[in-house]
Amino acid sequence: MSVSTSSSSSRTLKIGILGFGTFGQFLAKTMIKQGHILQATSRTDHSQLCDQLGISFFRDLRAFVEADNDVILICTSILSLSQILKSLPLNFVKRPTLIADVLSVKEYPRNVLLQVLPEEMDVLCTHPMFGPESGKDGWKDLTFVFEKVRIRDEETCSSFLQIFESEGCKMLEMSCEEHDKAAAKSQFLTHTIGRVLSEMEIQSTPMNTKGFETLLQVKESSVKNSFDLFSGLFIHNKFAMQELQNLEFALGKVKEKLLKRMEETSLNEHKL
Repeated sequence: MSVSTSSSSSRTLKIGILGFGTFGQFLAKTMIKQGHILQATSRTDHSQLCDQLGISFFRDLRAFVEADNDVILICTSILSLSQILKSLPLNFVKRPTLIADVLSVKEYPRNVLLQVLPEEMDVLCTHPMFGPESGKDGWKDLTFVFEKVRIRDEETCSSFLQIFESEGCKMLEMSCEEHDKAAAKSQFLTHTIGRVLSEMEIQSTPMNTKGFETLLQVKESSVKNSFDLFSGLFIHNKFAMQELQNLEFALGKVKEKLLKRMEETSLNEHKL
């Protein structure tokens, strides 16, 4: 269901971004524009970029967690989440902090966060259904999915959600399980078809139809994402295997119908 998260108590936040890759950088630019104070850490040294953006960059994880963040935003890859979280020196976090993630699957990070984090830390699972390409001209009318898994500090949570609502996002609150079930039928299926088209090495032709142009766009947008992301969508979404099997079965049914029609046509032509 769509919800409003507006709050009169929306305030400037100190946000620590864990994993400052392409997506973390994409989110950071809007957060800075809104006036939030950002800090970041990553396995890759992004200190030069952070200096340009006005972000404090930490190579040391302990220094990062001690930096008194209101929110720690997890922007790691799906596959590295568990290892990175378990390496965080969470006992050095100075006070209860909101831990939020933006991973493209939701049940898996929710379960890992609840397992690893101290009980006093709040947990917000989110998925912005857009990225650097689709969100390059703004976030208006783009969907932001979230579940308040364990929230006691409503003010901080509301202020964080306001980052996305104030940009015009469609705010959609749903359970992590509901998200994954829907995402398997949409996001994972789209990525899978895009990867299949890439394996087929389809290319533009002098006589493209509009439909084929769409297929080319699906292929291009899929391969722009890493295979780590794609495999994470499969490995850590319990509904993905069924959708992969459904796709295989459907392709088989279409092939079966085509071969049957070809056989019928051949028989009819021989009768003439």
